[in-house]
Amino acid sequence: MASGSHMHNFTTLIKRLEAATSRLEDMAMSLDDPNVPKGLNGATSDAPATPEPPKPSPPPPAAPAAPQIPPQIQDFDALIKGDVQNFVKLGQKIGGLVEEQSKAVLQAFEAERTYLFVATKAKKPEPQPIELMTDLHKASDSINNIRESNRASPLFNHLSAVAEGIVALGWFFESKPASFVEEMIGGIQYYGNKVLKDFKEKDRTHVEYIQAYYQNFKGLSAFLKKHYPTGLTWNNESGVDALEALKQIKGGPAPAGAGAVPPPPPPPVPSVKGPGGGAPPPPPPPGVPPPPPAPSAPAPDMSAVFDQLNQGEAITSGLRKVEKSEMTHKNPGLRAGSTAPEGSSANRGKSPAPNKKPKPENMRARKPPRKDLEGTKWLVENFEGSNEIIEIPAQKNHSILISRCNKCIIKVPNKANAIAIDNCHGLSIIVDSLVSSLDVIKSPKFALQIDGVVPTVLLDQVDGATVFLGQQSLATEVFTSKSTAVNVNLPPKEGTDEDTKECPIPEQFKSFVKDGKLVTEIVEHAG
Repeated sequence: MASGSHMHNFTTLIKRLEAATSRLEDMAMSLDDPNVPKGLNGATSDAPATPEPPKPSPPPPAAPAAPQIPPQIQDFDALIKGDVQNFVKLGQKIGGLVEEQSKAVLQAFEAERTYLFVATKAKKPEPQPIELMTDLHKASDSINNIRESNRASPLFNHLSAVAEGIVALGWFFESKPASFVEEMIGGIQYYGNKVLKDFKEKDRTHVEYIQAYYQNFKGLSAFLKKHYPTGLTWNNESGVDALEALKQIKGGPAPAGAGAVPPPPPPPVPSVKGPGGGAPPPPPPPGVPPPPPAPSAPAPDMSAVFDQLNQGEAITSGLRKVEKSEMTHKNPGLRAGSTAPEGSSANRGKSPAPNKKPKPENMRARKPPRKDLEGTKWLVENFEGSNEIIEIPAQKNHSILISRCNKCIIKVPNKANAIAIDNCHGLSIIVDSLVSSLDVIKSPKFALQIDGVVPTVLLDQVDGATVFLGQQSLATEVFTSKSTAVNVNLPPKEGTDEDTKECPIPEQFKSFVKDGKLVTEIVEHAG
């Protein structure tokens, strides 16, 4: 019984030793296999290994900082987003030509914004490239064309008010731009107030539209007082070229004239016509080589030309000497009795003078006379031989342009800004007072009477002019250029019985050298 028990224990011990040995062998094999997961001490483990924590991904690169917009451009953007956009929305409510013109106004303000941005980044260009003003000119032309092409429109006053006001965007060259813009508002109100009167009881949208347009330029005036009180400024210290700045702002290719080399022209498109202008010949059948190209014409031999050029003075050795008896300039008989044959060198390149006579005066088309106030400008044109006095009720801020008015009398009873006269024959004009000057160009037989004060009178290419000065206009300065027979009549002294004194303006001058300098004196005629 005891022997059987010992035998059982011995068998159990052997099995345990075999199991331990098998386990040791498995551990030894797992140490050699890298794919088998290890325990903490390098032993195999049936449990899955703990995954390593993921490495943190690097932060994305920082976005490039947006270019800083100058404060004056930010304020101009606020003007566009506020007042101008409100004006465009009201124009869209009205629709038609008004809407189209209001969108062109937005384009003009955006073009001006680009121009101002260029000025903050660039040095002042001398001369100024036309590319800087191209977009503004296009928008202004579009606004004016809408007005001029639709004069019969029932909304012509709307179109005229907008066209008159867009001129205010050209304040760049003014020393006091805010005042310039405020003066232009007066031109807008001439037509705008008509709209306010006509639509006050009809449609409130039209009233708000004109008032919004007023506000555009009131806002522009406030903007100019803040940022450009004495005119436009440029970045002359650290600025770049103006066209380069324009390219940076627009983000497109360099504008024309910026110094970029234009791309080469595309190669010529090969002709698809066959010999003689017909259809091209069919391709050769497969396996047959194409025919050889036709031999080109040989290039002309230029060696003979170069041989003659290399002769130098000897090239004239073969010319025949012309005798004096054959020279027409020394023999009037030959010149009078001979005519050059047709096709000769004397007639070559000349065409006979056209036998064209001017139209008779009564057959020429005459434009109707015109006396209109557009904004702050009076346009007086095409008056002919009128016996009545043409009166212009100008105001202090009005300028007057008179052209093609012949043999008539014009009177300006009130004080005006300035008067310009051109291409008038036999015109007589009576002026009270002017703020600026009176300019006369190419107007013969001209007569001027000044009752008040006119600082300056400019006469250019005037043949025969008479200027009558009053007691208040004795300080008037008269400038003449290429003018003849100009007389200035001075009034008699107050309290005397003297007659009006006629004083001719000198036409003849004498120039000579004195002490190394050229001196010019008036030639006085004693009579």
